[in-house]
Amino acid sequence: MDLTYFRTFREVARRKSFTRAAEELGYAQSSITMQIQKLEREYGLPLFERYGRQLRLTPPGESLLKLVLQMLDLYEQSKEMVASQVSGTLSIGTINSLSAYYLPPYLQELKQLYPKLNIQLLPDSEASLITKVREGDYDIGLLLDRYPADTMLSCTKVREEPLVLVAPLEHPLTKQTQIQLTEFQQAEFIVTEESCIYRGMFEKLLKDHAVPFRIGFELGNLETIKHCVMNGLGIALLPRIAVQNELELGKLAHLPFSHTDLKLDLQLLLHPKKWMSQPLQTFIQLLTKQR
Repeated sequence: MDLTYFRTFREVARRKSFTRAAEELGYAQSSITMQIQKLEREYGLPLFERYGRQLRLTPPGESLLKLVLQMLDLYEQSKEMVASQVSGTLSIGTINSLSAYYLPPYLQELKQLYPKLNIQLLPDSEASLITKVREGDYDIGLLLDRYPADTMLSCTKVREEPLVLVAPLEHPLTKQTQIQLTEFQQAEFIVTEESCIYRGMFEKLLKDHAVPFRIGFELGNLETIKHCVMNGLGIALLPRIAVQNELELGKLAHLPFSHTDLKLDLQLLLHPKKWMSQPLQTFIQLLTKQR
């Protein structure tokens, strides 16, 4: 069977959409449909089912995906070991803040070293990212969490990443030299989605000290959150890397508050049995050389 069908199957499973898989692979959607139908005829079972507007794997499809990931990984390994090639695909699972504000310069350097390498940067939630690294869907994961993020994976701490509270320039709390936790009971917050780990950390901290947590806006996009803060709609807790530029340009104010419970570690996640291709080894070296 042509490995192309397995690559297509992997991409449809990853994107949960024939259309998005076709866009990623550069095929017509009809070609994607044909390849999946051929696979289903070959195995004699449906591999996908409709779930609302998305596709999801059937139980046989989930079983096949685990094998397909191993086969494609072995194929890439054989090419590099036998033909001394450094091409193929490197799939990187990460969170939005790292994909937007941390990884781009490292990806540029990696691409310069390996021009033929296809790099897939796949923003995801923390829980989903960990699961997909465990299952081999991602070659490597990067996230912000308390170290170690998962005891079943190989975790490498890159650095500690500060969390900062930012506010509009004219917010009353910006005029203080030091802010106590109880002073946030009158503040209105702009927060990330509920699954975000640092939102959960801050909510727990306030709850433990019986401080009410007033949410004005719940938004899933960091750029939107920053613009809402700049327009006076509330204050927000964000990783420093996400707001560094605005702080330096004087567009946001850094509130004078810190707490030992509000810290995260930027870390790399790998499956313990993951085959380390040369591009993957180089990528890890780039990220960890200035720890």
